[in-house]
Amino acid sequence: MTYNPPVRDLIFALRSAADFSRLSSHFPAADTDTVNAVLETAGSLCADVLAPLNRPGDLAGARHENGKVLAAPGFGDAYRQFAQGGWNGLSADPAEGGQGLPKALEIAVFEMVQGANMAFGLCPMLTLGAIEALTSHGTPRQRALYVPKLVSGEWTGTMNLTEPQSGSDLGAISTRAEPDRDGGYRLTGQKIFITWGDHDVAENIVHLVLARLPDAPPGSRGLTLFVAPKRLVKEDGSLGEANALHAASIEHKLGIHASPTCVMMFEGARAEMVGAPNQGLAAMFVMMNSARLHVGVQGVGIAERAYQAALAYSLDRKQGRSAWTGALPSRLFDHPDVRRTLMLMKARIEAARGICLSTAVAADLARLSVNPVDRDDAKFREDLLTPIAKAWSTDMAVEVASMGLQVHGGMGFIEETGAAQYYRDARILPIYEGANGIHGIDLMGRKLALGKGKAVRDLVSDIFPTAAALKSSDDAWLHTIGARLETGIAAVQSATGWLIERRGHAQPDALAGATPYLKLLGDVVGGWMLGKQALVASANIAAGEGPGDYWRTRIGLARVYSEQILAQAPGLTQAVTQGSVDLFRASPESLGA
Repeated sequence: MTYNPPVRDLIFALRSAADFSRLSSHFPAADTDTVNAVLETAGSLCADVLAPLNRPGDLAGARHENGKVLAAPGFGDAYRQFAQGGWNGLSADPAEGGQGLPKALEIAVFEMVQGANMAFGLCPMLTLGAIEALTSHGTPRQRALYVPKLVSGEWTGTMNLTEPQSGSDLGAISTRAEPDRDGGYRLTGQKIFITWGDHDVAENIVHLVLARLPDAPPGSRGLTLFVAPKRLVKEDGSLGEANALHAASIEHKLGIHASPTCVMMFEGARAEMVGAPNQGLAAMFVMMNSARLHVGVQGVGIAERAYQAALAYSLDRKQGRSAWTGALPSRLFDHPDVRRTLMLMKARIEAARGICLSTAVAADLARLSVNPVDRDDAKFREDLLTPIAKAWSTDMAVEVASMGLQVHGGMGFIEETGAAQYYRDARILPIYEGANGIHGIDLMGRKLALGKGKAVRDLVSDIFPTAAALKSSDDAWLHTIGARLETGIAAVQSATGWLIERRGHAQPDALAGATPYLKLLGDVVGGWMLGKQALVASANIAAGEGPGDYWRTRIGLARVYSEQILAQAPGLTQAVTQGSVDLFRASPESLGA
């Protein structure tokens, strides 16, 4: 159950699929040598420190004892090494202790963190979101007090949204924020499903909390964001007494056992407002969007881990006769269906990796482009790709982890092999940070409307040249990939036009097609990522740049993906445009209630 950091694949994906070179003028320090060194060093930490704790952490889990939450054995020391390495501050402002590197590089590093130990990776992942939210909406004083400590990893951050009665309906949040006599506020209420809401690996925890002021309007328009630390912070930055908040319990979950998921009680906890009154959701969205991309990266990481385990098992396990060599017994790897399964797993991982890294590159460009048109276009691309990165990549992770179980056969259902843990851990990903159906609705609704449709039109326009270059190649494999990608583009155009037309006067139809539309667009964008890689790989082969086997496999992965995934695009268009009449015709009683 060793973990091999996919450094070579990440470097190739950054350069070929994500167009990392577009960031060179904004990050001159992020040259090839620096990027390679960062990824190699992070890979060593993940392989040598984090990955060995993955299985023991799953077995031991976090514990809630005497009102305190204790991390799984070894996690505290691992977190100290992580923080001392400066990994929390990769993309943070150097003025606040960060390294000022691209977010895209941060995303690449965190894919390895999540692949090595997803339960561990959730803690710094949320801290990154807290850094972004406070940097964007905090006062200068709040930034000075909290952000450097979060960047250094001395403190960690959390996101407190969900309550027992609200779930994904944030408008139903009822936690109260009462003004006190000191210019601050007192928070009272209960929050649930708070990841790493309490622990003993860092000296303080900075909670970002959505709550309601006494005169707040109803619904999501009445939410305000507050910062409430576990231990109060004095004006000189030193720690004071404990705040009036605590973890009442931790959840017993299907997976990620070493990640403490807390029920948090705020009992008059002292807090400060972040941003403007009743504008909390907009402020929290900074943290939520950061988390959504990172959850997509979690999907890539855990899928990569499941794939590595399946590949290793297929090379070790001998069973049956090889259809190619006639060898008896044969490695599982030498059976055509097993190899097809492994290549499809790998192709889907590479597609999702490209989507997530491309989203991060767009985020960097949206923040730093000098030309306002370029900046707006990059922001459109980031916003359009974020629900795909989150939902498509996490659905992929569950399916790939399940395929990994299948390669293991009966041994995959046995906990000792590790394959079962990858499936259990992956299953939360399509649920948290917004259930994937919500992201489909967001894509169909707000994101298709960006720039009056400009965002999706520009995306399709950018895919066309890749399809054309592939289709015009003399290489039959590249030609097939291009033809399939071209068919996928046509399917997206047809489905998009139908949704835009139905959204205006038949919203139930559009809502019913939202999830298959997200899958369709994700499948095609994923095919685009692999198509770009195939073109680069072909050029490298022609130039005699080794290793040739690696480049040929890149083309093979794109071909497998095009025939196994892109070929289904026209059928997905039918799913998108089916409408809602059959759904509303069924009553609870007819369905067995």
